[in-house]
Amino acid sequence: MDSTAHRPHLAELQVTELDLDGPDGAVLSFGPALPGGTPVRGGTVYTLVRLRGRPVATVVCRIPPGKDPADAVAATARAALAGREPPGRPGPVRSIRPDQGAGSGACDRRPEDGGPPAEGRGRADAERRRLTTTQHGGTSRARRATGECVPGHASPARSAGQDLAPGGRRTPRTSVVVATRERADQLARALDSLLAQDHPDFEVVVVDNAPATGATQDLVEHKYGERVRYVRESVPGLAIAHNRGVAVADGTVIAFTDDDVVADPHWLTALTAPFVADPGLGCTTGLILPARLRTPAQILLESHGGFAKGFEPREYDPAHPPAGEPLFPFTAGSFGSGANMAFRAAALREIGGFDPATGTGTPARGGDDLYAFVSVLAAGHRLRYTPDALVWHHHRETWQDLQNQAYGYGAGLTAYLTAVLARHPALLPALLRKLPRGLAHARTITAHRDAAGAAVPGDHGAQDYPWPRHLSRLERRGMLAGPIGYAKARLRVRGVPLPWDQRQKPRVET
Repeated sequence: MDSTAHRPHLAELQVTELDLDGPDGAVLSFGPALPGGTPVRGGTVYTLVRLRGRPVATVVCRIPPGKDPADAVAATARAALAGREPPGRPGPVRSIRPDQGAGSGACDRRPEDGGPPAEGRGRADAERRRLTTTQHGGTSRARRATGECVPGHASPARSAGQDLAPGGRRTPRTSVVVATRERADQLARALDSLLAQDHPDFEVVVVDNAPATGATQDLVEHKYGERVRYVRESVPGLAIAHNRGVAVADGTVIAFTDDDVVADPHWLTALTAPFVADPGLGCTTGLILPARLRTPAQILLESHGGFAKGFEPREYDPAHPPAGEPLFPFTAGSFGSGANMAFRAAALREIGGFDPATGTGTPARGGDDLYAFVSVLAAGHRLRYTPDALVWHHHRETWQDLQNQAYGYGAGLTAYLTAVLARHPALLPALLRKLPRGLAHARTITAHRDAAGAAVPGDHGAQDYPWPRHLSRLERRGMLAGPIGYAKARLRVRGVPLPWDQRQKPRVET
């Protein structure tokens, strides 16, 4: 049957950003989420709401004809944030995932329980963010003259290998690893945003995975020079590429993102500062929002689950499993995603890095990030989700892309579970105890749903978004194929050592 027959007709949503002075405060800024976006004049918008710079919610709003867009979105945001604490007070980190829901009316609201804005961030932070996003890739004298640090330059304030970011937050020396393959145009956009980070001490490492051309190397060497390190990894696979990045990274913390994101200027600071405060922390993840919602495929992906995990900080401690998540730690998708994660370098190397038989570019199709999350927890380290660490992700645009992702999500899920059992057999009894509930959970998240018209993109957990039957079947087929794909991938990379283990030469079987 033609899969086009039941594709839902979804209108484009413009992605915007609103910054308020408080839950019921004045508008500090409003406009397209990314620099160079189309000015907002009307229609339906998907808006990230900030309170003095800190992300706190998203809303979907239909702007009435003749209404000022900023006023319309601000009214919706204020209604969604009613009762929220005023900005400037630190909020708790919770260990359970909050329930989420959607509102009603002309503007669908999606407030999520979350801590108030971080201390020390206000109008000046909003202005800094606006200015920084217009200066991607700049290593200007002006930035150094004002005391702002640039990649590769020493921070004016150092303490025991830690630097002070804007606002006085201590941050560790960090390596940012970006794995890529033949997407130089997208990579340039991502690198520009990474070089505009306000983190005072970091490096950027590009891992060119099994390249067919020299386009990526030319881009890095000719446009970015010494500001970005180029590394080649000939064996295909995202996990193997990430492991190559781990091998060359010099940071005490290693952050990972994708070549199809644009990072908020505060991303790296927010993602890595928790490692200074908590020596037992092994991993952090952050917020991922859609950069564009132009096509039905992009809207369906974001509605089905996307990458966002909400706006409330959460901490997962293997010594104190969260009572609200009975499948912990096997529902690793709730912890975060690979486009926005960081690890303490010692902890990541301790667990053996990423399983090379997982990830995009292998028969397993995915699961590399989920495997790493569970492995870090199994080793006794804590994991923290911090929504202040924001990246904007460019979802794939076509229906074929969405079909591939639906199958890949299913395959990656079961491939990662197979990898966990293969490499951590001690977890088998816990998995067997939780298997019946886990199967019920899998049926729920992959179920077919008709387009009810009430869905809000990214409203995870609401279970009222459209998910066509064809995509549901593909996702479930992927789940059946995942273990076989992992077995094939493991045979293919048998004999390939970790890049930081030079005791044997790699051997790849075909």
